[in-house]
Amino acid sequence: MDEKQFLSEKVLATKADLSQKEIVDYLALIRHETVTRPVVYIGSGTCGKVAGADETLAAVNRYLYEKNIQAEIVQVGCIGLCTYEPIVDIQLPGKARISFRNITHELVEPIFDDIFNSEVPYDHVLGQFENTRHNRWENVPNISELPFFKHQRRIVLANCGISNPDSITDYIARGGYQTYLKCIRNYTGEKICDIVSQSGLRGRGGGGYYTGEKWEMAHNAVSDQKYLICNAAESDPGAFMDRAVIEGDPHLLLEGIAIAAYAIGATKAYIYVMDEYSQAYFMLNQAINQLKEFGFLGYNIFDSGIDLKILLVRGPGAFVCGEETALINSIEGKRGMPRPKPPYPAIEGLFGKPTVINNVETLANIPFILRYGPHHFNEIGVAEARGTKVFAISGKAMITGLVEVPMGTKIGDIIYKIAGGIKDGKELKAVQIGGPSGSCLPASQLDLPVGYESLWDKGAIIGSGGMIVMDEDTCMVDIAKFFMNFLQKESCGKCIPCREGTRRIHEILENITRRPTGESGYEVLERFKGIMQLADLSEVIRDTSLCGLGQTAPNPLLSAMKWFREEFEEHVFDRKCRAGVCKELRLFYIDVDHCIGCVACLRKCPSNAIVGQPRQPHFIIEEKCIGCGICFDVCKFVAVKLK
Repeated sequence: MDEKQFLSEKVLATKADLSQKEIVDYLALIRHETVTRPVVYIGSGTCGKVAGADETLAAVNRYLYEKNIQAEIVQVGCIGLCTYEPIVDIQLPGKARISFRNITHELVEPIFDDIFNSEVPYDHVLGQFENTRHNRWENVPNISELPFFKHQRRIVLANCGISNPDSITDYIARGGYQTYLKCIRNYTGEKICDIVSQSGLRGRGGGGYYTGEKWEMAHNAVSDQKYLICNAAESDPGAFMDRAVIEGDPHLLLEGIAIAAYAIGATKAYIYVMDEYSQAYFMLNQAINQLKEFGFLGYNIFDSGIDLKILLVRGPGAFVCGEETALINSIEGKRGMPRPKPPYPAIEGLFGKPTVINNVETLANIPFILRYGPHHFNEIGVAEARGTKVFAISGKAMITGLVEVPMGTKIGDIIYKIAGGIKDGKELKAVQIGGPSGSCLPASQLDLPVGYESLWDKGAIIGSGGMIVMDEDTCMVDIAKFFMNFLQKESCGKCIPCREGTRRIHEILENITRRPTGESGYEVLERFKGIMQLADLSEVIRDTSLCGLGQTAPNPLLSAMKWFREEFEEHVFDRKCRAGVCKELRLFYIDVDHCIGCVACLRKCPSNAIVGQPRQPHFIIEEKCIGCGICFDVCKFVAVKLK
């Protein structure tokens, strides 16, 4: 009996007894909890591939071939430790699965030589996985005991980097799709909506609307056709949560989609994926085909009378398509531009029919809620925000990657307890949370718990979950300019406040980071007028824009001005950037005690701002200096310094 037949007859059957020893043992084999030959796991998510996972995979194949070792290779998604990619796990018969970090192709042979000789190369060990069926490796900690994992609560990311994302049998062997079958066999759509409402789940895409209420609205709407849309249009800078979930556990998302579609009465579901996510698209397409083979899609699924079709749509990657009505327009073949609301999509959405739109993380929580009950989920987190939240940590943190923590966890705990603090022993300056429309919070707000209202009270939003960590070398004016430039370019242009307002704010920020050389009195006056208008202009954009993109566009600027006002004043009045990031405001000088007159800086200066004789100290003419920093880069004697 093959795996498909076994799972269909012994596991997915209506009255399957999963406690039978025969079934328990076979499921353990499918999950690789027991193995009869060596198994090598390679982290092959996008982050792993960028770090060289494909080259590592080739080296592993070559090693196994040359050593004549009969082993199975499993490509898994990202476990969250992007900093340590490529990650390679090895599982020998009778031994626990052991994980290694930063395994480039050059390290494959020595690492594998040690392991196959029952020796542990401790320099590259991450840890081992707990398994009562296998013997432990001596002096190797459990993966779960590492600070990175110890303080997490993984629901959405539970199988990412561990299970085989290419295998539906692996997912079913871990309890997958049994919850969906329980729903269509035992629950009405109304009952499922009620369970989701009781759980307190709120949308993880940023809006924080109660998921159960949205579902109930669509469920109660009278229509001959309803739709479910999964928004996987993840285009925030520094956000990669949805991509990692799709690449690491696509069937978890598909099961959530299937349950949601049944709950609201939808027979068609769309997954809107950014065109840049080629690997995610491929894996979803493969997973959907596997669903069809097992009979989870199509007509009269498992004789339940339920029909479901899941379609993939490749989007252009525009940030505005993260707004639900713009996304609907894009699926309909129109330009991705927001629609006025009401009517809301749950009443009149895709093709004019009732439509529920949820993001990847929201739908990935659904199987857990329906499997264990709403109260189990409700016990996680805080009153305003139940469950967990996945964050993508990037920037200057020691460990960058994906973390999943209970709602209400302090921002400081995420950065210091999980991500290991700041690189190079530097001080934390700010955390940008909530994506490009989010806010920059200073180090003084590290005790702030992550949640919807708790962040909103400080002028921030939780957003989709991007968290960019910034150290003392960051210029907050430059950060505000970066995000305003991004938002201005991503504006669909439909409404004037967003289109022209964001452009004007970006122009003002450019002006205050530019050297005032040759500036007339009128230009100086205009620059100061613009600066004084920033706050008022931001309020107008926030109050009059059509969609959420425009309404939240001023957030990066307003938060930066609120918490780091002194930096803005230095740029405006002193024409100085304390971090030395704004090149046109940088002023360099030459320390005559260190300068030996090697003329390297003089030769490279593009503006002829350096004067001096060979073997004599040189000098910089400030009026000619453009702040490019070439002199600083070429000086081998640390003589060129920043004022």
